[in-house]
Amino acid sequence: MASIQRPASSGSGSGSGSDVAIDERKRKRMMSNRESARRSRMRKQKQLEDLTDEVTRVQLSNRDLVQKINAKEQNYGAIESANNVLRAQHAELADRLRSLNSVLQMIEEMNGFSMDIPEIPDSMMNPWQLDRPFQPIMADMFLP
Repeated sequence: MASIQRPASSGSGSGSGSDVAIDERKRKRMMSNRESARRSRMRKQKQLEDLTDEVTRVQLSNRDLVQKINAKEQNYGAIESANNVLRAQHAELADRLRSLNSVLQMIEEMNGFSMDIPEIPDSMMNPWQLDRPFQPIMADMFLP
């Protein structure tokens, strides 16, 4: 098919009606483009506001988590300190028991009569090797 070419108009003649229609279409297209650009800017603004809100929420959540972690670390430090004290006391008591057992053995040897000398149980010498079934610690026990 051959393309149809329109003759160029001088602006003051018979083609004035088609020029008005073309101008009207250009104006409508320009208005449509402006409206589309306005909607696009509004969408971007909404996205920016949503992202800003999400950043705020995540920062607050992060701050809460950091506070909880710090509190747990403090609790852990206190428990570890108390555990160290208990371990030291355990070691001291085990030494005392050994010393008392040796005294009882000497008395037994000197007097010649037999005494029932209790032996130090393995669980006291190796407290991490429990002779009872393992019971897990429930997580909610430590929650505030």
